[in-house]
Amino acid sequence: MNELEDRIVEMLKTIYDPEIPVDIFELGLIYEVKVETDNHVFIDMTLTSPNCPVAESLPKEVEDKVASVDGVQSAKVTIVFDPPWDKDMMSEEAKLELGFL
Repeated sequence: MNELEDRIVEMLKTIYDPEIPVDIFELGLIYEVKVETDNHVFIDMTLTSPNCPVAESLPKEVEDKVASVDGVQSAKVTIVFDPPWDKDMMSEEAKLELGFL
């Protein structure tokens, strides 16, 4: 990853699912981060459930926070449900935090 991508990931790690005390990156909710050559960022992410209570607010929070990273021109989040999220997508750190290890 380049320096801008590293800063984007660090910002993503400051955003938490309100029902789970782990950030959305470690939870495995971020499927892809694409940084175009003009520094426009496109993020594919999912939610823990299609009925997630923050389905409206969380993508906007991700867009706003990523767009605030120095060097990012804009950020656009697309919510996807394929593949569906499950706990196996969590990092080892997240599994340890939640007692799955």
